[in-house]
Amino acid sequence: MSFSISNLQAQGGKAKRHQPTTKPAEAFHPATDPPFLNANQQWVDSVFSTLTPEERIAQLIMIPVYSNKDQAHIDSISHLIRTYKVGGLIFFQGGPVRQAKMTNRYQRESKVPLLVSIDGEWGLAMRLDSTVRFPYQMAIGGIENEALIYEMGAEIARQCKRLGVHVNFAPTVDINNNANNPVIGFRSFGENKYNVSRKSLAYMRGMQDQHVLASAKHFPGHGDTNVDSHLGLPLIDFSRIRLDSTELYPFRELMDRGLGSVMVAHMNIPVLDNTPNLASTLSKPIVEDLLKKELGFKGLVFTDALNMQGVAKFYPPGIVDVKALLAGNDILLNTMDVKTTIEEVKKAIQNGEITQEEIDARARKVLAAKQWVGLDQWQPIETEHLVEDLNNPHAAYLNRQLVEASLTLLRNKDQILPIRTLDTLRVAALAIGTKEETAFQQDLARYTQVDNFYLPANASIAELFQLKEQLQGYNLVIAGVHKLQLKAGSASFGITPEMNLFIKDLIRSKPTIVSVFGNVYSLAEFQGIDKADAVIAAYQETDLTQDVASQIIFGGLSAKGKLPVTVSNAFKIGDGLVTHGGLRLAYSVPEAVGLKTQDLRGIDSLIAQAIAEKATPGAQVLVAKDGKVIYYKSFGNHTYDAQVPVQNTDLYDLASVTKISTSLAAFMKLAGEGRFDVDKTLGEYLPMMEGTNKEHLNYRDILTHQARLKAWIPFWKETVRKNGKFKWRTFKADSSARFPIKVADNLYIHRKYACKIYKQIAESPLNEKPSYVYSDLSFILAPLVVRNITGQDFESYLQEKIYRPIGATTLTFNPYKRYPLSRVVPTEHEPHFRKQLLHGTVHDEGAAMLGGISGHAGLFGNANDLAKLMQMYLNDGTYANQLYIAGNTVHQFSKCQHCDQGNYRAIGFDRPSKPGAQNSNSAPSAPAESFGHSGFTGTYTWVDPTNNLVYVFLSNRVNPTRENNKLSKLNTRTNVLQVVYEAMEKAKENGPL
Repeated sequence: MSFSISNLQAQGGKAKRHQPTTKPAEAFHPATDPPFLNANQQWVDSVFSTLTPEERIAQLIMIPVYSNKDQAHIDSISHLIRTYKVGGLIFFQGGPVRQAKMTNRYQRESKVPLLVSIDGEWGLAMRLDSTVRFPYQMAIGGIENEALIYEMGAEIARQCKRLGVHVNFAPTVDINNNANNPVIGFRSFGENKYNVSRKSLAYMRGMQDQHVLASAKHFPGHGDTNVDSHLGLPLIDFSRIRLDSTELYPFRELMDRGLGSVMVAHMNIPVLDNTPNLASTLSKPIVEDLLKKELGFKGLVFTDALNMQGVAKFYPPGIVDVKALLAGNDILLNTMDVKTTIEEVKKAIQNGEITQEEIDARARKVLAAKQWVGLDQWQPIETEHLVEDLNNPHAAYLNRQLVEASLTLLRNKDQILPIRTLDTLRVAALAIGTKEETAFQQDLARYTQVDNFYLPANASIAELFQLKEQLQGYNLVIAGVHKLQLKAGSASFGITPEMNLFIKDLIRSKPTIVSVFGNVYSLAEFQGIDKADAVIAAYQETDLTQDVASQIIFGGLSAKGKLPVTVSNAFKIGDGLVTHGGLRLAYSVPEAVGLKTQDLRGIDSLIAQAIAEKATPGAQVLVAKDGKVIYYKSFGNHTYDAQVPVQNTDLYDLASVTKISTSLAAFMKLAGEGRFDVDKTLGEYLPMMEGTNKEHLNYRDILTHQARLKAWIPFWKETVRKNGKFKWRTFKADSSARFPIKVADNLYIHRKYACKIYKQIAESPLNEKPSYVYSDLSFILAPLVVRNITGQDFESYLQEKIYRPIGATTLTFNPYKRYPLSRVVPTEHEPHFRKQLLHGTVHDEGAAMLGGISGHAGLFGNANDLAKLMQMYLNDGTYANQLYIAGNTVHQFSKCQHCDQGNYRAIGFDRPSKPGAQNSNSAPSAPAESFGHSGFTGTYTWVDPTNNLVYVFLSNRVNPTRENNKLSKLNTRTNVLQVVYEAMEKAKENGPL
């Protein structure tokens, strides 16, 4: 009789998943029994009755499948399913879409729905590409918040279900009390049986609450071995008292709380069964007597893979399977010869070694598990959006939370972490074990200027000496240890004597912070590492662990993990220092502030539209809320020829955003110190204006653009003759003592020409009526005012007092002096004055004629560093617990000054002209209290104290020509911010943020 899945659904599929069992109620104990014991027995009976004796045996067989192999492999699995009616599959390496397609095929071909399993201890990524890689269990063992571990189990289960997987061979409950264990190690939650039990229980409950079967492994405990059972048969020569009190403890704890299945290890344990070379998997005293009878386990019992050398080297395929069944196992994992196995089991029945009734009981147990996981209502896996669903934002945020909770700070001499002051540091970021730039080095550079150095594992003595010399000028070294070997017993994890010598000497010679991205046991191999100023154990090397480590170092995040094992006399179980985050910007995801990633996807669409319509070749967008950067992306290219993609580290010409980032920053700082007063006049701060029509202009009016100043003056036109050539006393093609100031490539201006510009401003007429007119002129004079007050030149003052201390190191004038042009986004192919592509020099003509340094234009930077300055404004002058602008000054400056007169401007800042209006200077939902500025080149930044929000948009819409005003017509800059407000509104509708 053919019995397809459609037949099953017709007979039993309509039954509710949670329909009560037909057994007496007292037969099932929900608190302690495996949950599938409450399966719908009507479905189980209906399926079981259709199975031949051979097919009941086949229900106990689970065969290995790979989704990264060829068509011959795929077809061979189909043959086994159709011919022998095997009960299940265990998937190994491959990809999710390929696996889903294979699963759909196999389920359709199978008489009885297949129980699909996977080894996913740290999620599907343990076997599959394009999936979320959660932390290793050793890292999770250091997490104190077990609710996170429960949610990890639930999320892994949700992903399993989405992929058609019903059993996850996790958690590993082995207690790793042998640091040299070559097979468990990082796969264990640690060496403390209570901690292992708590973590395992949280993981198990998370999965089984989502109807995916958990499997505790490797019974009766694989944590204290020095042989890899994949390669040989470990000997466990302990007393029964030791096994009872230690190894068996977490198994009992989980069994008492509803554990669904157990995987039995391949180990030789004389105290339980003294048969020579007999693996525990094949031992009736261990499986049947100890596990099932003495411990009373009622769930499914899986063998470990039967092709592992712990058993395969002693018994051939088929024979080993029968021995496993005779020992009491329910499901044979990785049966390598299905035909022989079925034949050998039939022989064992005929010989009276096992009864058909015993086979039938186990087959019924398997069917009950299948019903509980939903196979009575099997539906094909939908492959559309599969990868997207498996990499969902919730999983990404959960993964981040787990990593943040796990990283462990083991040393923190003199509370060096988090680093508090930046301007006195010269930081070297040293990558040990690699020659390539690491994610850790890139992440450190988000906070301040760091210089990268490398110590490859095979470095020669000469290279060590050279590196030591190169590091002499640095007063802090942040070292990341990379590319370590994962397993214990692998030549000191790849740590060479040369690496050890260098690190030891480095720690002695200067302040050093060490982050070890690898197996935590590797810490024991580093000589003198406990003498470092700070040591962070990251447990493994991923982009995320490197990201989080960098944030702990600079105070974006807290350190809170605890060491789950004793590594050495210096680093013991339970060690883990606590620091407090929130010192500087953190880098996270929208979910960290109660928003949803999908609700911000409109940003990507708006930028894509702007690029497609050639409103700008590319852009950078950053959104920070509650001190966390939740969105930071770069789009498009530097220019339309698409040769150089925009990177987050690239610098843009900020244009008029310079006004609030330079002049206003200086004025507010000086005002907070009582050295600048907006109710005093220009003449009081700038003697050159005495006797002019600007002497008595009040700074409050000046900075709100209603002091009657002209909007701008085209200074460059004064330098051009009627024939279009420059006057000989203005510009030269080459620099010289008289023409030292670079305006653009091959264009240098006379050293005293700035005086003529200032004179032109002084002599310019005022507007007749005192109305609002946006003007550059006072900001051009701002550097002179700051120098008169402070005695310092404008750029040095800003760098020393604000930019370097807050780590805004890319905020700079004339970036061509400090950065390769590959990192600077060009602006216009300017035809009328400089007649070239402006790349690395300022777009604004007046600022260019002042040598690129002005208070109205000329500043360059990336979105990240501009956001630090804006965050400081949001914090009313404070950043990283340091007060830079005192006296509530930012708050006062950002207030509307003349709203009653129709001028919506604050002091220096722009504000919403018409809050709630479309196509305005701000997002429609931006509150009246918000403030910021826009720039001619396509830049924009906005600060919203009501919603604790910072927004930065950088683009070069003037490339190739300033005549392109599509960015403004599309309202891209404000519409992007509106997406954020709408996301916040959705979050409010769904509950408090």
